[in-house]
Amino acid sequence: MSLNDIHKRLQSLANPEYAAVSQRFFKTGPGQYGEGDIFIGIRVPALRKLVPGYCGRPLPEITRLLHSPIHEARMLALLILVRKFAAGNGTLKKNIYHLYLKNTAFVNNWDLVDCSAEHVIGAYLWDKSRAPLYRLARSKDLWERRIAILSTFHYIKHDAFDETLALSRMLLADPEDLIQKAVGWMLREVGKRHLESETSFLKKHYRTMPRTMLRYAIEKFPEPQRQRYLKGTI
Repeated sequence: MSLNDIHKRLQSLANPEYAAVSQRFFKTGPGQYGEGDIFIGIRVPALRKLVPGYCGRPLPEITRLLHSPIHEARMLALLILVRKFAAGNGTLKKNIYHLYLKNTAFVNNWDLVDCSAEHVIGAYLWDKSRAPLYRLARSKDLWERRIAILSTFHYIKHDAFDETLALSRMLLADPEDLIQKAVGWMLREVGKRHLESETSFLKKHYRTMPRTMLRYAIEKFPEPQRQRYLKGTI
């Protein structure tokens, strides 16, 4: 099956009404974070069903799919890479990791980051230096910074929190709403597994961290405790 065949398959699943909703939801208007992105209206479960049939495609072809202007095509490419990475040997994992880092310009919306970063970048660096995460966190690119913090979800799921907390400190003053939400989310996930680690971090930083970040971090706290954080009375 050629790349054209894959695009034809995607077009056969397109839903113009859902595409219009997605264009608004993912902020594709002028000056918005997803400016210029093109949706054809395919839900993620439908894309996931396509993945097994395309996992045998070579990496150069998947890379070309990732370069598509169509959002759902890029999503499909990333889902394929995640599946190939999980099933691959050491060489394939390394190749997919480097492919991903060379193509972050196409991992350019929050859903694309969230479905892939932990499974490729986080997983690959599990037993290696985490220095690439800190380089990504210092990037001027919004999506690379989100890749950095979301990659640590892999470690959180293995009860390892140091990278999440360190990167959260780096990103405390980030002005972007989508980074503030991501950091708060990851802190909340730390708290689900080891509440003391999250609360220790929050007690040091909750008065100065962005309100959005704090709200996401304490979302699951008991209401009286949540209100004390919001009122600054912890």
